[in-house]
Amino acid sequence: MIPPLPTDIVRDAVRRAFAEDLTGAGDVTSLAVIPTEAKARFEIRSRDNGIVCGLQPAMEAFIQAGPDLSLDVLANDGDPVEPGDIVLSVDGPVREIMLAERTALNFLGRMSGIATLTRRYVDAVMGSKAKIVHTRKTTPGLRAFEIQAVRAGGGSPHRYNLSDAILIKDNHIAAAGSPAKAVRAAREYAGHMMRVSCEIDRIEDLSSVMKAGADVVLLDNFSLEDLQAAVVQAAGRVILEASGGVNLDTVADIAATGVDIISVGALTHSAPNFDFGLDAV
Repeated sequence: MIPPLPTDIVRDAVRRAFAEDLTGAGDVTSLAVIPTEAKARFEIRSRDNGIVCGLQPAMEAFIQAGPDLSLDVLANDGDPVEPGDIVLSVDGPVREIMLAERTALNFLGRMSGIATLTRRYVDAVMGSKAKIVHTRKTTPGLRAFEIQAVRAGGGSPHRYNLSDAILIKDNHIAAAGSPAKAVRAAREYAGHMMRVSCEIDRIEDLSSVMKAGADVVLLDNFSLEDLQAAVVQAAGRVILEASGGVNLDTVADIAATGVDIISVGALTHSAPNFDFGLDAV
């Protein structure tokens, strides 16, 4: 099991989701066709194979929809699910359930899609030392949820935001003058607790950034041959991260070169939605 997200983050995100749905007169469809006294039991079932994630915001959606709803959670984030598996059931006023339905399913579908895709990458590099990590290519305002989903799928954390670590990329290098100059400036700025990572796009720069004091070297769009050469040259003195050109067809070969980290933007920017349905029983 993975630790839950902070409650205030989840509550705020669900409130914002409801604010998108509930302007003006509210849920006019339910108000028009569902009797006030109508009550029923509904279940959220998986319609696909994969990894479930997003139960915390899904529960919060029903909690915020009405105080008279009773919830039963039947899975944990990170659990494998198959078509027909029940992950959550809810009893109570039907109007309140309909109010929360789409918000709950949106969080579940988005987060489970990310978790499922992440697990495919993690499985693809099984047997190597490489860790699969996310990037900051996330949906604005939903990064905490999407990174939580990566963790549920077995991925590892990268930096969460711009304050977590120094990551020198091509535009920083252009401003600084060279990769080595950028790393030396970062080392002077950083305290002893902060890591410095530098992106390079040619193996000729590896030696200079290591000598300048980089803790991590990001190998951007390196060929497999150059990745292998970088691993030999670094000899464990720095952490090597492969990035660029990573997909499910290439990730196993990249991992086999011996790199430590493989960062995959697709985990969060290209994961397909996972199909769940809410059905009356």
